[in-house]
Amino acid sequence: MASPTAPTLQDRFLSQRTSRFTESVIRDMTRQAIRYGAVNLAQGFPDFPAPDLIKAAAHEAIDADLNQYAITWGAKPLRAAIAAKYALTYGVELDPEREITVVCGATEGMIATLLGIINPGDEVIIFEPYYENYAPDVVLSGGTQVRVALRAPDWTFDREELRRAFSHRTKAVVINTPNNPSGKVFSREELEFIGGLCQEYDALFITDEIYEHITYGGAQHIPVLTLPGLRERSILVNSMSKTFSVTGWRVGWVIAPPEITDSIRKVHDFLTVGAAAPLQHASAQALTTGQDYYTHLSQDYDARRERLVGLLQAAGFRCFNPAGAYYVMTDISGFGFKDDLAFAQHLLQRVGVIGVPGSSFYSRKEDGAQQMRFCFCKKFETLDAAGERLATLSRG
Repeated sequence: MASPTAPTLQDRFLSQRTSRFTESVIRDMTRQAIRYGAVNLAQGFPDFPAPDLIKAAAHEAIDADLNQYAITWGAKPLRAAIAAKYALTYGVELDPEREITVVCGATEGMIATLLGIINPGDEVIIFEPYYENYAPDVVLSGGTQVRVALRAPDWTFDREELRRAFSHRTKAVVINTPNNPSGKVFSREELEFIGGLCQEYDALFITDEIYEHITYGGAQHIPVLTLPGLRERSILVNSMSKTFSVTGWRVGWVIAPPEITDSIRKVHDFLTVGAAAPLQHASAQALTTGQDYYTHLSQDYDARRERLVGLLQAAGFRCFNPAGAYYVMTDISGFGFKDDLAFAQHLLQRVGVIGVPGSSFYSRKEDGAQQMRFCFCKKFETLDAAGERLATLSRG
């Protein structure tokens, strides 16, 4: 009688959850860029300095010895500053004691939120192309993904398709607006339609609003929690990272109704304990900056957007011009490569520029097999250096 086959290491010791997704493609592209000396237009971090005001505030906080644990759900001055910012910018009153949780970046904010609300069998609707963390977050929290397409070139969605995606098992909808990777800014009408379905099916509306102050051409960012009837079922995730060019600080927040906040805080407490205390105090000071800062931020990125789009088009890319965030999705079909992965390797090793293969933003890899995302949160010199290298590309 044949002996049973011994279990593999994976079968014996590894979580089945992690077998359902890969490590981050975006962050791997940064490692590859370093290896090959390529211009990194993949990962969305600025290569220019953070504002002096926030750096000085961090120095002051460290020198003042604010270096021990803050309250796990956030230093009181930061939660108060967040509440004041939303009151001033959007006219919404928040209770910093019961509705705001400071977390280690929007990344932790999203997973803490889903772990705090999802039960086995719950469904979470995600629009795709989507930021690559969302799908693993749903898996790790024990939920089931239901995907709805955003279709180029305008990244619109079919309302009947979205309605069919809802069921009695729907716990939440997740959107990112302004959107990574597409640059879409969801309109008020679109948000109200999605919110109406959330009300009809008694679901939560989760928004990742990390690019809230980076919009172009008159596009207007609208927080879902400001819309009629949605305050009590909305969960807002945000961060200092993109607005203040401090992606390495990992200081973010989640705004939710008190009962949901309690659940999120439990997860956050045991997941990370708390964000870095001196950086929380520096963030509180930065959030007191005036509207002129946000206006200049948007204008500055608009100029970078125009620069990169022009360089990409000159090199033969078809660009889907973004209305927000700091990424450009492109159509690469004119270059004659079999898929985005082959094209990415060619760019990396032969051209010396790297973006993110489009397939990493889709559940069905073939849907993004002729797309590539590039970021423009870089110095103009960096964008121009990338343009010089991309000019050597030839179309198939």
